[in-house]
Amino acid sequence: METKLIVLRGNSASGKTTIAKRLQDHFGRGTLWVSQDVVRRDMLRVQDRDGNLSTELIRQITEYGKGTCPIVILEGIFMKQRYEGLLLDLIRFYDGEALIYYFDLPFEKTLERHSMRPQSQDFGEESLRTWWTPKDDLGVPGEQLLTEEMSEQAIVELICSQVEEHQRGNKSKGAST
Repeated sequence: METKLIVLRGNSASGKTTIAKRLQDHFGRGTLWVSQDVVRRDMLRVQDRDGNLSTELIRQITEYGKGTCPIVILEGIFMKQRYEGLLLDLIRFYDGEALIYYFDLPFEKTLERHSMRPQSQDFGEESLRTWWTPKDDLGVPGEQLLTEEMSEQAIVELICSQVEEHQRGNKSKGAST
């Protein structure tokens, strides 16, 4: 089975989880969604620090998906400074079958989105500012920036069309060999 890895990264409240849910719904059964928040906060209850236990478990779960699931969605803040090695390793592991997206939104937009989330009761602007890392894209070939001008629906349609285009391209490569 050929597996596509979709990487969704960006600051807190940029829309990553919403898009990951929509993509999992679109692609359906067998779509593996690896959420940094779920693994780190819910499963292991560790803080986002260098060398925290979640890094290796995220790697193992994401690697498990290759050849097992048609689509693997890796979603989280994944600050470049802390997670670049993990992300680059996983992109290589997926042998050119990775689509990478970075939510490049201004702080004000994420603050506005955060105010509409249930988590807004748990932490506010001061915490968001502390965690904020502008322009934290990986800078890898093919990485795409998702901007505030793009609607949720437009982002979902873009990613779905690119996954399908990627799949068609691989089928035609296989037919010609």
